[in-house]
Amino acid sequence: MIRVELVKLLRRPRTWVTIVALNALPTLVAVLLAVTDIGPRPGSGPPFLSAVLTDGTLFPLAALGIVLPLFLPVAVAVVGGDSIAGEVQSDTLRYLLVRPVSRLRLLVAKLVSIVAFVVVATLVVAVVAYVEGRLFLGNAPATGVVSVSGTTLSSGEMLERTVLAFGYVVLAMLGVAAIALLLSTMTDSAVAAALGTIGFLIASTVLLGLDAAESLRPYLLTRYWLAFVDLFRDPIRWTDVVHGVLAQLAYLVVFAGAAWANFATRDINK
Repeated sequence: MIRVELVKLLRRPRTWVTIVALNALPTLVAVLLAVTDIGPRPGSGPPFLSAVLTDGTLFPLAALGIVLPLFLPVAVAVVGGDSIAGEVQSDTLRYLLVRPVSRLRLLVAKLVSIVAFVVVATLVVAVVAYVEGRLFLGNAPATGVVSVSGTTLSSGEMLERTVLAFGYVVLAMLGVAAIALLLSTMTDSAVAAALGTIGFLIASTVLLGLDAAESLRPYLLTRYWLAFVDLFRDPIRWTDVVHGVLAQLAYLVVFAGAAWANFATRDINK
């Protein structure tokens, strides 16, 4: 069942149109930086964007910082919202369950396909940004890459931390995937499920900037999304990274469990 869902995901034109759209803004940013040679001041704008003019190999990290706060979560919300509700809309869900496939197995397959979309989308963004960084922006200094802390990282250290950052970004989307999956089991409209998930993201972002909600900040979905920047400090600052991983796993367990509880008792014959 998982293989079927993965093949379906990769064969859908919508998957690749969405991934192309995700790459549009980082590409535009790369072109503008190359043409104007003007970057944001250090500490402003997306992470690493101020450093890419002198080291284009950092542009994959800047690109992830560009798409992570909004565009990637919205894409995950759309894909996740369509997972079950889309089958209901196309009247294929009941036929899927007529086959000897349990509801739990179907739900797990849908969740795996959403996570697979995140992996593919993030990987494509990183690879395309690396090519653009090498073509349009500055070359890496011969002495190595300068960390956020101002020290120099070797090529090996940079590669290891980049892989960790890639994994962290994927994990950061687990909560979004679980919320979208839950809402997809609660409605027959894929659009409604996607919009509900986006509404949850907007609420988390608004509360994150509200002083009155300070006690809620450690538990908000979007609180630790950009903590991957701490992987490029010297030494690595693990506190927010670990908190971010634990927060996303908690969202995954709670909302995926709720999705299973709802889907297991849902009457699909209506």
